[in-house]
Amino acid sequence: MSGNEDLSGRARAALPGGVSHELRYRTPHPIFIERAAGAEKWDVEGRRYIDFKMGSASQMLGHSHPDIVEALQRATTTAIFSADCHLGEIEWAEWVNQLLPCAERTRFCASGSEATMLAIRLGRAFSGKPGVLRIDGHYHGWHDHALKGARPGSDRATSLGVPDAISYLITICAANPQAMEGALQDQQIGTVIIEASGANYGSVPLATDTLQALHDVARKAGVVLIFDEIITGFRWSPGGRQARDGIVPDLTTLAKIVTGGLPGGAVCGKAEIMELMNNAETRDGLSPPVSHKGTFNASPLVAAGANAAMKHLSTGAPQRQADAMAALLRAGIATLMARLGIAGTVYGDSSTCHMYFGEAPMEGLTPAQIRTVQPDLVNGLRGGLLERGVDLMSHTSCVTSAAHTPALIDEALGAFESTFAALIKDGVIAT
Repeated sequence: MSGNEDLSGRARAALPGGVSHELRYRTPHPIFIERAAGAEKWDVEGRRYIDFKMGSASQMLGHSHPDIVEALQRATTTAIFSADCHLGEIEWAEWVNQLLPCAERTRFCASGSEATMLAIRLGRAFSGKPGVLRIDGHYHGWHDHALKGARPGSDRATSLGVPDAISYLITICAANPQAMEGALQDQQIGTVIIEASGANYGSVPLATDTLQALHDVARKAGVVLIFDEIITGFRWSPGGRQARDGIVPDLTTLAKIVTGGLPGGAVCGKAEIMELMNNAETRDGLSPPVSHKGTFNASPLVAAGANAAMKHLSTGAPQRQADAMAALLRAGIATLMARLGIAGTVYGDSSTCHMYFGEAPMEGLTPAQIRTVQPDLVNGLRGGLLERGVDLMSHTSCVTSAAHTPALIDEALGAFESTFAALIKDGVIAT
């Protein structure tokens, strides 16, 4: 097998940009992972990494958890896929409905982006209004209805190919109740969607009292309220942020952890909204009133892995371990930054860790300012840590899992220390 550089050359000849996801692009080339176990992974050159990306936050129990592997192996002996109803999807939906406070019904789909796309369609159908209100900088996937406002401080879609006619239906407001109340004066808006952690899995945190206030404004306005819990679902608690903090929306979008770390997603929520996908229901001559298809929805393989994961996730033990390891990591990085004279803040809720570099305190900064980091710092930190066997999730952020241990955190902090020292020496970080 060729090394990372050789494989990158082959990939560029076969894939646009040499990658299947734009955030995997890296110069001079990405790493190509051969295997992963627990909280570690190894590339094709045999280099080991402590993983703080964890499958873009999907591997809550750790890579290749034995119970999930066993469930998948058993499932492959019965049927890979037949596009029929099966027992596994019922059991999976029952787990979601038991754990998520808003969930009276659950419908599965094939990705997180599909989940937010379906939830928005349901919101529009139930409210009878085409307008959707989003929060500045919150991320809800890559489909056309999720891109305006995804870049903090910008009203533009973050991609070419999104028609203005679609973006016109999307309104953006700041993450405060006064801004939302003002935006909801537009009577064409019938749906509000919020990333429950705050923008970009909490890198711009959303305080509990603020989330409660946004919830209350939406309730008063009578709109359909969607919580995007694709990151927070089964991570912040077995029932997501809504269960932990007692703030319950109408609909919730899920992916990543809900599938046991396999491809897929889900929308769950109030029966009166979810039953719009029931073929027995009719509205305006349509049955079902809201159409939703998808060949691989609730695939038996994915359902098998998800059900195996739910037995662990429902106990709360994996979340407690991941939270404890993130707290150790945050404290350790903060200590290093203080000792080395690096201005900034280390923060994060639950099992996340975010780093902000700058003299100004985070309080009062806009989402655009918090998310703006010097390219030299981003590339230097990410690249320096990779050279020392540590992989972050994105930019200056990472997540932990139930598979992380104090020994791995200590080892990673050693890599952070030497990387910070190198960046200070090179003048990338001022002290």
